[in-house]
Amino acid sequence: MNTSALLALSAALTCMSTNAPAQNMTSSRQSISYQSVEIQGLDIFYREAGPANAPTVLLLHGFPSSSRMWEPLLPLLADNYHLIAPDYPGFGHSSAPSLSSFEYTFDNLASVMDELTTKLGITNYVLFMQDYGGPVGFRMALARPERVRALIIQNAVAHEQGLSPLWEARRKYWADPAHELANLKANFTSFEATRRRHIGSSPHPDRYDPDTWTDEYSFLTRPGQADIQTTLFLDYRTNVASYPRWQNWLREVQPPTLVVWGKFDPSFTVAGATAYAGDVPKAEIHILKAGHFALDEATDQIASLVRNFLERL
Repeated sequence: MNTSALLALSAALTCMSTNAPAQNMTSSRQSISYQSVEIQGLDIFYREAGPANAPTVLLLHGFPSSSRMWEPLLPLLADNYHLIAPDYPGFGHSSAPSLSSFEYTFDNLASVMDELTTKLGITNYVLFMQDYGGPVGFRMALARPERVRALIIQNAVAHEQGLSPLWEARRKYWADPAHELANLKANFTSFEATRRRHIGSSPHPDRYDPDTWTDEYSFLTRPGQADIQTTLFLDYRTNVASYPRWQNWLREVQPPTLVVWGKFDPSFTVAGATAYAGDVPKAEIHILKAGHFALDEATDQIASLVRNFLERL
C-alpha cells in the first residue's frame, strides 16, 4: 500500500472514531435494578428504574405474567420517572407460599402491594394497571385514595360489558368449582389458552415472541401453581361484585385517566375500554392494534401515549 493510500485509510479511521466513539455509547437499561424486600414474611420481588426522586409510577401486572411484562416499557420511561413493578405473592420471582400459609385473595394481594409501597417510602404514585392489576390497584385506590395521582389502564376491566364470552366457562367454575375445574383449566390455564391470551385475533402473530407464553406456561406448571391460581381465580368473582364500588369511586374522584386498550384481546372486549368514559368523561381512551398484553405489539405507541399523559399531570 502506497503512502497516499495509508494516509487516506488513517483519515477514514479517524473520522469513524470521531463520529461514533464507542466509549460514549450507553445502554438505556442502565438504571434498571432487580430487588426484593420482605413483606409479611414473604420475599416480594420488584423491578425498579429511574431516579428515586422523580414522580413514581406503580406498574401492576396481569395473569399469568409478572413484572417481566413491563420490561419493554421501563427503559422508555426511566429518564423522567421512578418506576416500581412488583411481582404479587405466587407470581414471578416473589414467594409462592402454600395455600395453608397464605390466603390467595385479591384483598391479600392488594394488602401486600400496599405494604410494599409503604416500606419503599412511596407516598403517592400513578397506578398503571393491566388485567389482575386492575383488581389489585382499585383496592389500593379505595383504601388510600390520597396516594393516587392518576390512573393508566391497559386491558383491566371494571365493567361487566368488558367480559367476553370466554367468561361463561369461568362463571360456571365460580358457581361449581368442584365439577368445573377441568373445564376451567382448558379455558384458562392450558398452553393454548396461555398462547391465545397474547396473540388473540391479531393479524400479525409473527410480531409476538413465543418465549412470552412458553415462559408463562412454565410458571403455571411449577409445583403448587395449579392450586394457587385456581384458588385465586375463584376469588375473582369478588372483583365482578366490586365493579359498582370501583365505578362509584371513579365518578366521585374523577382521577386523571388514560386508557390504552389492545383490541385483539380474547378475554376483555373494547366495550370494557369505552365504558370508563361513562365514569370519567375526561378519560383519554386509545384503542390499539394489539392484544391482551398490548406491550407485545405496541410498545412504542404505549410509551408515547403514557409519556404525553404523565407530562400533562
